[in-house]
Amino acid sequence: MSPFPLHKKEGKEMQEKLQALKVQALAELEAVQTPQELEEFRVRYMGKKGSLTELLRGMGSLPAEERPKMGQLVNELRQLLDGALTERAGALQKSLQEQKLKEEKLDVTMPGKTKPIGGLHPLNVVLNDVIDIFQSMGFDVVDGPEVETDHYNFEALNVPQDHPARDMQDTFYLAENLLLRTQTSAAQIRTMEQRKPPIRIICPGRVFRADEVDATHSPVFHQIEGLVVDKGVTMCDLKGVLEQFAHEIYGPDTKVKFRPSFFPFTEPSVEVDVSCSECGGKGCRVCKDSGWIEILGAGMVHPRVLSGCGIDPEEYSGFAFGIGLDRLTTTRYKISDIRLLFENDLRFLEQFDK
Repeated sequence: MSPFPLHKKEGKEMQEKLQALKVQALAELEAVQTPQELEEFRVRYMGKKGSLTELLRGMGSLPAEERPKMGQLVNELRQLLDGALTERAGALQKSLQEQKLKEEKLDVTMPGKTKPIGGLHPLNVVLNDVIDIFQSMGFDVVDGPEVETDHYNFEALNVPQDHPARDMQDTFYLAENLLLRTQTSAAQIRTMEQRKPPIRIICPGRVFRADEVDATHSPVFHQIEGLVVDKGVTMCDLKGVLEQFAHEIYGPDTKVKFRPSFFPFTEPSVEVDVSCSECGGKGCRVCKDSGWIEILGAGMVHPRVLSGCGIDPEEYSGFAFGIGLDRLTTTRYKISDIRLLFENDLRFLEQFDK
């Protein structure tokens, strides 16, 4: 027969288990390195299915007089672990904060890093320059719709029904009387209908024609139409404005040549050439050995166009011109293929960010 009563032996065993659990728990808690490991420790020892809970359930086998003492010991261990858990959580938080501050330490003596930013497209660069030039000469900038009626795109511009420009191969028709504008001259008609002379405007924008895509043609391109209407406007005024424009764009040594031409909405009409900036007028591949590059068409506004807009051609006269922005850009920057302007190749576009 054992020298000790059975219930004393069971009580002693439970105390030994509590002591072993205490030593084991404190050792494990000291090794915890992350908040996740700390939470796993709490669940393992103090959760609903944790080690302390299992010990409490085992107290049912103890005699009634041993249970209060053992319950007190279990609660003391729980309080001890709870305090140690809180202390370890604070230490971990401090350690993680110190590590984060160390990793995110900023050396204020280091030079800043330049962030890449977008730049203007070469078409926009040239367009802004053109707008600045004409605004300095007193021109306003106006806009017009890209989807136009047959009236504004053709009829009001003195383009008869049998004109080749009305052929379906040249114009994108959306309906019988609706089309994508083939020229920004339509905005001039709208302006003359809404304003009284004097008028001095430019209208930049996209235009559309059913052209085959190649190095010099595109079905979508850009124009800048100009219009001046006032009393006593002559061909000399047109020549002076366009020569000033050419000198501003290509340089003061640029030569300007006017050639007779024909446009339904101007009379007389001219084509305007400038001396090739690549060869200085000597002849090269860019100017096809002619020494000249065509940049725009112009002329005196046809009296029918003026009268159709309610302006008396006996009292007022005017001139108009149409500049191809794409041609202007390719000649200015010596770009050999117009398609480069529309392909959005950053290797090409980044050359113009400087």
